[in-house]
Amino acid sequence: MASRYHEIYQGWKQDPLGFWKEAAEEIDWVSTGDKVFDPDQGQYGRWYPDWECNTCYNCLDRHVERGRPGQPALIYDSPITGRTASYTYAELLEEVEAMACVLADQGLVKGDRAIIYMPMIPQAVMAMLACARLGVIHSVVFGGFAANELATRIDDATPKAIIAASCGIEPGRVIAYKPLIDQAIDIARHKPDSCLVFQREELAADLKAGRDHDLGALQADAVAAGRRIAPVPVKATDPLYILYTSGTTGQPKGVVRDNGGHMVALKWSMKNLYDIQPGEVFWAASDVGWVVGHSYICYAPLLHGCTTIVFEGKPVGTPDAGTFWRVISDHNIVSLFTAPTAFRAIRKEDPKGELIQKYDLSQFRSLFLAGERADPETVNWAIDQLQVPVIDHWWQTETGWCIVGNPVGLGQLPVKPGSPTVPMPGYDVQVLDDAGHPLGANTLGNIVVQLPLPPGSLPTLWNADKRFFDAYLAEFPGYYKTADAGIIDDDGYLSIMARTDDIINVAGHRLSTGGMEEVLATHPDVAECAVIGIADKLKGQLPCGFVVLKAGVDRTHDEIEKELIKLVRDKIGPVAAFKIAITVDRLPKTRSGKILRGTMRQIADGESWKMPATIDDPAILDEITEALKTHGISV
Repeated sequence: MASRYHEIYQGWKQDPLGFWKEAAEEIDWVSTGDKVFDPDQGQYGRWYPDWECNTCYNCLDRHVERGRPGQPALIYDSPITGRTASYTYAELLEEVEAMACVLADQGLVKGDRAIIYMPMIPQAVMAMLACARLGVIHSVVFGGFAANELATRIDDATPKAIIAASCGIEPGRVIAYKPLIDQAIDIARHKPDSCLVFQREELAADLKAGRDHDLGALQADAVAAGRRIAPVPVKATDPLYILYTSGTTGQPKGVVRDNGGHMVALKWSMKNLYDIQPGEVFWAASDVGWVVGHSYICYAPLLHGCTTIVFEGKPVGTPDAGTFWRVISDHNIVSLFTAPTAFRAIRKEDPKGELIQKYDLSQFRSLFLAGERADPETVNWAIDQLQVPVIDHWWQTETGWCIVGNPVGLGQLPVKPGSPTVPMPGYDVQVLDDAGHPLGANTLGNIVVQLPLPPGSLPTLWNADKRFFDAYLAEFPGYYKTADAGIIDDDGYLSIMARTDDIINVAGHRLSTGGMEEVLATHPDVAECAVIGIADKLKGQLPCGFVVLKAGVDRTHDEIEKELIKLVRDKIGPVAAFKIAITVDRLPKTRSGKILRGTMRQIADGESWKMPATIDDPAILDEITEALKTHGISV
């Protein structure tokens, strides 16, 4: 079919308030106001001011009330434990209401915060929805994060409760969560009132009298008693959740998501971007600790009346590189959304796609990729093997949904390998030079979005309005700075070329090199350090740490480098994938003392580079090149 994209996009441009008012008709509101947008509220304006709603009601109750009580809402598939489970909309509502009762019994009320620290189990989604039902602001912290990272988030969000599982399960090992939580609470200045722990069969946690509670037992009791609790009306502009993302200072930024605009944007995207119909099975193969898990495991599919998948496994190794195809076949999934890293791993293990042939994928019709650059080789392999559209799209934790994509629901546009295609309604994407002047087509520059941002995007950072303004709005007045660099071609297609700050992308996870440098600098033998992201075929980027040792250190470099790798793993977690530490005599710097990280990265990636005009001693770059080669990195 011919694409309606240009017609729809121009319609939004001509009447943005009318566009988002019509889109809001897909949501059930407790009450509505006269204004769709108030430009005088918040940092750049607020969507649906004075409207009232409840996100949990829109995800569950209304579907139970209107003909979907027996339709599966959530399917749990865990190749790691060998267990599966399915919950209808009625059953999921019952479980969520029971958990909400348990939270209310602990004194949680509208506006309180709760941290959710869980692996990929149904209770993680239940906890998010139970918080939403009460108007409690949730903050999901990925289970792979270490105690000090959790403590940082406890101090920033000041939660009344932590909702956790006793353990996470990785191939070949069980990770006890409770000791990490206890350690984090010890470190944190803020002390939560209670900790609710879902006990998993693989490893039960020791519960401390007074503070800790058995969440599963309390929830089961509430179900058995038939306890109900009504959804609490909240303002559309009230926070639904806080999601922490890496900051360039190493101090994570608490991205705030509101209730109303978030629902409107996600509901619109399911039909118009992803081409998914209510009743169909949609799978986002992510983790609820990341924004994709929030938007497209928990909220969007349930808002749209779909069946969502909670998958506890890996693309390879649980048990093999065919597990994605098995899940798609078993559960009649029509569309998969995952990171390119997953497909690079699958392709590495099964280059000829032989495992695909074992499964019936006849109902599968689209694959969406996001989280990092989708390299053309991987995209073309996926197209050849799956014989379905493979759609790259680009968005950020901050935006909560797609900035630039290929709207299959409006009629797919031609694909250009390496480009995520065109801006979605709500996003006026432009490319500016460093002085803020618009650049012509095919010219590399700073990618920005003209304000206001659309519904679903962050209105601010948690308790940090000035930091939000400084980080995103100050550099280019009237625009949101994406901190990405790229070009827009003659057809209006955007291509992302690089990050403009020190955030690196490891397997779709945005991580701060500054945060890693802070950890390396704590080692007693390290005088100074620099971390760069170097290109990696599987994970996109890998962190590489260069360290200069203090004078008089007489231990072997190999011994110290092993300690540094362990230090980052302990402080940040395995998610950092930090495996390369290189000891050097000195770091390349400008005459003013700025470390030339960009040039070091170009050398490590084998790119062509120019000698920086301000370099203090050009010979240092030869030393860096030799050090990389010594550590097996071909430059």
